[in-house]
Amino acid sequence: MAKLALVSFLVILCFVLTSAATTYIVGDNSGWDISTDLDTWAQGKNFVVGDVLLFQYTPSNSVNEVTKESFDGCNTTHVIKTYTNGNTTVTLSRPGPWYFISGNKLYCLGGMKLEVNVQGNQTDSPVAAPQAQPGAALTQPSSKNNNPIPTSSGIVYAGGKDSLVKASFGFMATILWLSTCGY
Repeated sequence: MAKLALVSFLVILCFVLTSAATTYIVGDNSGWDISTDLDTWAQGKNFVVGDVLLFQYTPSNSVNEVTKESFDGCNTTHVIKTYTNGNTTVTLSRPGPWYFISGNKLYCLGGMKLEVNVQGNQTDSPVAAPQAQPGAALTQPSSKNNNPIPTSSGIVYAGGKDSLVKASFGFMATILWLSTCGY
């Protein structure tokens, strides 16, 4: 039984070595809020496919994913998707620009909107949503009234030369170990 656990650990280790996503708390400690300078927050960040945006906001607010046209005009009626739970995670699953606005048009007109440009990842593609890490709780903005949720430290990727090499190495090491143990 201990040997099976070790083999399982080695296989899982191969997948963990290929983790590479980042979770961004939109607005950092201020959260998704009218007082947050979202343009400045997004500057200097390198968003890539597989990264996660975490929006934290009060129950009276919402997040709308929209087109460029709706973003520019703060159009809250033609939306791609609306989020209202106060702790919204959006996995950036494709390269290109993504647009988010407040569900409150006046807040949007006041600057509560976010544009992120997501870089593609030519060698890897995401295959699973990020998994929460035990014990890693987010610090909540003091003005927000939501429950903290765990953050993610990565997303498992499959494909690409690096993943294949690491998986092959782990498989060969497991076979070698089992053969030396008399199996």
